[in-house]
Amino acid sequence: MSTEKYLRPEVIRQVARLDLRAKFIVEGFLSGLHASPFHGFSVEFSEHRKYVPGDDIKDLDWTVYAKTEKYYLKKFQAETNMTGYLVMDLSASMAYTYRQELTKFDYAICLAAALGYLMIHQQDPVGLVTFDTQIRTSLPPHSKRTQLGQILAVLANLKPAGQTDIPKCLQQLAALMRGKSLVMLFSDLLTDPEPLVRSLHLLRHRGHEVILFHILDEAEVQFPFEGVVEFEDPEAGDKLTLDARGMREDYQQSVEEFRQYYRNECAKANIDYVPMDTSVSFDKALLEYLIQRQRRF
Repeated sequence: MSTEKYLRPEVIRQVARLDLRAKFIVEGFLSGLHASPFHGFSVEFSEHRKYVPGDDIKDLDWTVYAKTEKYYLKKFQAETNMTGYLVMDLSASMAYTYRQELTKFDYAICLAAALGYLMIHQQDPVGLVTFDTQIRTSLPPHSKRTQLGQILAVLANLKPAGQTDIPKCLQQLAALMRGKSLVMLFSDLLTDPEPLVRSLHLLRHRGHEVILFHILDEAEVQFPFEGVVEFEDPEAGDKLTLDARGMREDYQQSVEEFRQYYRNECAKANIDYVPMDTSVSFDKALLEYLIQRQRRF
């Protein structure tokens, strides 16, 4: 698959109208006002801080001084760039597709391409991290236009294989990042959920924003199989033979409980949880999420 296929012109046109930074800017604005005496005071800047000796007085906000008789410096939004990391699961299960054109990994690349474009369009630096049982690739964040091509060139040449250790790799990522960042994780989350949730909470505890794109194949959600079918775990190699029709209802209930667990745990930590399956075109699914995100903030 060529890199061009991952980022179609019609997707660029739709995505470019939306703003991934909305939540980030709002949080910065609120934290800047939190300890101040002018709650609710409308300002055009995303953050203010108190003046300390040595600060350049030309940055003082005299409008705020007139209202509060206190000295505050204005910090422009241009100085509060959001650094993003596209974090891609390379485990063997991500290579799966039953009858869709895109594997879960291809679907994730398409999402990452659109989000990477959106960040660079907003002049925010974005980097790439890929992992299985450890971090395999780490492209440092940049906002230059050539960065997206470099990210896609890396992703287009990767083939998911082997097992994964998401909690360990998220801990490694937390140690790599400097300053408040936006972590966009793309995975099918086919792993022990509790350690993974703890590692997500660690990222939030350190001040990072997290968007969790939970990508499953259409067949993993709908279970369209009939008759006696043999299933094989792509990572462990274990095999299981069962009557598909007799299992469908229980299986679908288990998938919903699986998703609900992540939905609940992410809500506790103020993490955006975005369940997706490959039967819904990635651009439609992404636009729906981005529009909801903007409406919330």
